[in-house]
Amino acid sequence: MTIGKRITKAVIPAAGLGTRFLPATKAMPKEMLPVVDRPAIQYVVEEAVNAGLTDLLMITGRNKRALEDHFDREPGLERALELKGDTDRLDAVQHASKLGPIHYVRQGEAKGLGHAVLCASQHVGNEPFAVLLGDDLIDENEALLTTMMEVQQKTGGSVIAMIEVDPTQISAYGCADITAIEGEDYVRVNSLVEKPAAGTAPSNLAVIGRYVLHPAVFGVLEKTGPGSGGEIQLTDALQTLAAAEGEGSGVYGVVFKGRRYDTGDKLSYLKAVITLASERVEFGEDLKTWMKGFVS
Repeated sequence: MTIGKRITKAVIPAAGLGTRFLPATKAMPKEMLPVVDRPAIQYVVEEAVNAGLTDLLMITGRNKRALEDHFDREPGLERALELKGDTDRLDAVQHASKLGPIHYVRQGEAKGLGHAVLCASQHVGNEPFAVLLGDDLIDENEALLTTMMEVQQKTGGSVIAMIEVDPTQISAYGCADITAIEGEDYVRVNSLVEKPAAGTAPSNLAVIGRYVLHPAVFGVLEKTGPGSGGEIQLTDALQTLAAAEGEGSGVYGVVFKGRRYDTGDKLSYLKAVITLASERVEFGEDLKTWMKGFVS
């Protein structure tokens, strides 16, 4: 059994333009779209913190200042809530700023996810690290990230998260060809392809926005040219590592079967809002009663 360095760092790419939600995202980062009463990005940061990650780096871009402001203190607002005796909202506001130290690096150009991850190389250094995409919302009761970190510690390679999708939808994702490992609940990834053409995909296992990476990925990304969509794809770098030998080589996969929402997709975003709202103690039952009447 391989024991790697303890993982403490998380990289959260959040530099995308959010074009799928225009015009709502014209002046507001897509990561700040509310899911009930918290912005989507806060769920992602909380997931990282709950998994024991203590050093968070957010990759941002132009017009993303709201992300920094959200996780910063707001003394004037806090004082106003305190004077009103509104302790519940005060606690909620302060919670976001107490999640831990968050660092920020600008991605000057939108050159793809691989380039965004490469922007983190100086901060991360020679340590394994987690990558959490701001678009993917994983149910807070799921231990996906913790499981992935355990697999990375055991294998010494890089780890991706995958879900099974309808074969007709696989062309919208990165796709994995895998081999089962006897006695293990994770798999070996033989190869990866970004957004395969219909009918050419090696499986219906789609890569989703959680990764735990060996720092060897940085050296590969530096040599990775533009791929699908003219962008530097993280999938291409992982494909290289999957076929490599030596330290940091090998890619493994965890097949996730829990609740996950793509908050960059309008329908999935609405499902996330409705599902999480219906589970809230203060108004969940009233919402479900209303929905039953609405659909009938």
